[in-house]
Formats: sequence, C-alpha cells, structure tokens
Amino acid sequence: MEECISVFDMLKIGVGPSSSHTLGPWRAAERFLAELDQEQLLEKVTLVKVDLYGSLSLTGKGHATDLAVMLGLSGQDPEYIPVENIDKIISSINTNKQIVLGNKVSTSFNPETDIVFNKNFLPFHANGLTFTAFTPEKEYASTFYSIGGGFVVKEERANAKKKHQIKCSFPYPIQNAEELLAYCNNLNKSISEVVYENEKSMRSEEEIHSELMRIWHTMLECMYIGCHSEGILPGGLNVRRRAFDMHQGLIGLSNYNNPQEWLETIRKTEVKFRQILKWVSCFALAVNEVNAALGRVVTAPTNGSAGVIPAVLMYYLVIENHNAGEKEIKQFLMVAGEIGSIFKKGSTISAAMGGCQAEIGVSSAMAAAALCEVMGGTPEQVQMAAEIAMEHHLGLTCDPIGGLVQIPCIERNTMGAIKAINAAELAMETDAKNAKVPLDKVINTMWQTAKDMNSKYKETSEGGLAVAVNVADC
Repeated sequence: MEECISVFDMLKIGVGPSSSHTLGPWRAAERFLAELDQEQLLEKVTLVKVDLYGSLSLTGKGHATDLAVMLGLSGQDPEYIPVENIDKIISSINTNKQIVLGNKVSTSFNPETDIVFNKNFLPFHANGLTFTAFTPEKEYASTFYSIGGGFVVKEERANAKKKHQIKCSFPYPIQNAEELLAYCNNLNKSISEVVYENEKSMRSEEEIHSELMRIWHTMLECMYIGCHSEGILPGGLNVRRRAFDMHQGLIGLSNYNNPQEWLETIRKTEVKFRQILKWVSCFALAVNEVNAALGRVVTAPTNGSAGVIPAVLMYYLVIENHNAGEKEIKQFLMVAGEIGSIFKKGSTISAAMGGCQAEIGVSSAMAAAALCEVMGGTPEQVQMAAEIAMEHHLGLTCDPIGGLVQIPCIERNTMGAIKAINAAELAMETDAKNAKVPLDKVINTMWQTAKDMNSKYKETSEGGLAVAVNVADC
C-alpha cells in the first residue's frame, strides 16, 4: 500500500533552528519516553544517556540538538512550549545535573557527559540517535532516525509498513506526480481539491480549516516578529538581523497593532520591482532569523527552509491579489503540502541525505506550485512550476558555517522564494503540452544527485563555505 502523507505532516509547527536536528530529535525523545512508559520503566530510571551519530553529531551543537533532546525528555511540546521558557529549563538541567523525565520523574542527567557526540555514521540514515535509560534492574536502549522535516522513524521497516497500512485511508492515494495529475484529469479537479478530499478522510472540514489557518497564523506571526526584532543572532557568528532594517526602510512610519493590520498596511505600500524583491526577501529573512533564534516556525518542509513558503504566500496576499483571503491561503497550503510529500516519497527532504537541494530546492518547488494554482494555473502548469523551481536548485550543497542554520541558510530562503515566483510565472506563460521535463523526472534526478553528492556537502560542516570561511572571520 502507498504511503499517505497529510498536509499537516509536511507543515508542522515547531521550534527552530532545524527540523531534522532539533524537531526530529525532540520528537524522538518524546517517543522514547512513551516506550519507557509502555515498558513500565519510566518511574524506575536513575540515569539517561543520549548518543548522537553522524550529521546530528557533526552539526548538533549549532543546530541545538542537545537542547532539543533535553527539552523532549523533559516532556515539553515543541508546538506549544512558550519559547521564553526554553533558557530557564535548559539552565536548570545544567545547574542541577537533573532532568525531570516527562515532567514526572526526576533523574540524574549531566549534559556534558550524558550527551555523547559520535562522529561515526549509523548505516541506516545520516541522522541517528540512541537513548539509553538505566534502572536498578536493566538497561533499555532505543535508536531513532530523524529523516528530515521533523519525521522520525525506527529501522524496523516491517512495522512501519503495517502502520502505514492502518493509517492510509485516502480515497486518492498518491505516490508520484503522474498519479496526482491522473486524479486531477479523471475527476476534473484542481490539485488542492484532490488534496482536500484526501484530508477529509482523516479530519472533519472544521478541523482542516482550523489547522490550516493555525499554520498560516503561525507563519504570519513569525514574519511579523522577525520584521520587528533587531540585534545579533545567537551562536557565536555575530550575524546581525537584517529583516528589521529592511522592513523599516520599506514601511516607514506606518501605524498598526497586530499581524493582520500589518498585512493590510503592506498592501498600501509602493510595489515597483525593486520593492517587490525587497519585500519577498524581507519576509523570508524574517522567518529564518526567528528560526535561528530558536523561535516558533512552521517546517515547510524543514526549518532551514521555513521562510520560502510564507514569503511567497505573503507576496501573493499583499502584492498579487489584495482580495485573497482564507480560501486562497488554504488552497496554497494544500498544494504546497502535496508537492512536498511527493518529493519526500520520491527523493528526500533531509539535507543530511541530499544537501540543500532537499530543503531550499523542495520548498521552492512547493511554493512555486502553490502560487501557480492560486494564480489560475492548470494542474499541468502547477507541476511544471514545481519542476522549474527544483531544476534550478539541483546540486545545491548544505555547508553551514559553524554548523549553524545562519550562513548561508538564511539568505538561501530569499533566493528560493524569488525563484519560486519566477518559476510560477514561467509555468503560467507556457503551454504544458510543450514541457520537456516531467516533475517525476526531476525528483528522480534530485535523488540521483543526492546519492552522488560527496558526504561532506550534506550538513556535516566539513565542506564548502563551512571550511572556506573560518568562524573566526565572522
């Protein structure tokens, strides 16, 4: 049976800076607690150790992987934890050398010795981590893999397949772009309409509406916070926030009191080509500066690429179509989520597996497709938009300086957003019958490129800009 991935699997609310290195390990820690509880071991634990492997180890400090596992083991939820509480919780663990598992059971835990960074890679996936709990009677260990976008799996694929069979109730299961297009043509529906029918098999219409709007409001608030926050990003690179100054130069002395009023104010600003470029860049910068500061973002499909989709959707709302509202927002998010799921099934959305083409490239394809549909593109043109966007990100490496999701990651979101808009416009002006490269072909090419890419360019900070530019230079 085909894997069914919901829009809400692809667009998750969480805490920065990384979906694979922060949100994934956080969720893995939660799952480990659930296993301990199921084994009736939780209340007996006297010590917990965490081993990080491969990319999680090599760039774990810069991606806050150590903080994520501590927060997860503490029973905190990344969707709802007040981000201002994070420092307090981490400081308490570091000071007292104790952790309260699941917010219930206090046990010994020294982050300096009980979180081990192992540079070797586990064979199953580049992002592996093992939790070990010690009790007076026994040790209990469990290994998880963070495969990108906050998705966490175990190696036992047979069990995973059974779970997919139970979960999958979509009336129109989709494994690739060709199948999606066939449904659209046979049912005479747009891509978002097919996606909506699938989502309704799992949730009520009211829940779908509520959750899609919660995702959008999180994106909007994230852009708002980023555009109104100045200073230096944490991590030691001394990267100065740029969205604040860019935003001030664009909006001037306008008055507004909340994100929605802000959106309406932007609609009244000047929109010459240079201003459009600056606004789109500003939106993307804002999101990823919030992400770099451990703020709340929406993985789309990852945290490192979280700025592309909000920036392009905001562009559509404030520049392209002032009459657009909830209908178009939901349509946009459903298309983006579906295109992202097809990339996940056919390739990867993990930079540790595929380089930055798997993050910025996929997010740009998602945004291009979504923009194309809300602008009136046919399903064929929507897929063409996604293909064009990815085609011009093929081979993009992941080489973060200092292992931080800052340089070049933040700027790359601006490029991904601009390329997405350009790709959508090109697709709208093209007869889809003349398309030479099907979306499935470019997804397959991306996966082949990922497999051929040298491992040092896959989120290890051992190649590219990460070694060409010294941290001291920053």
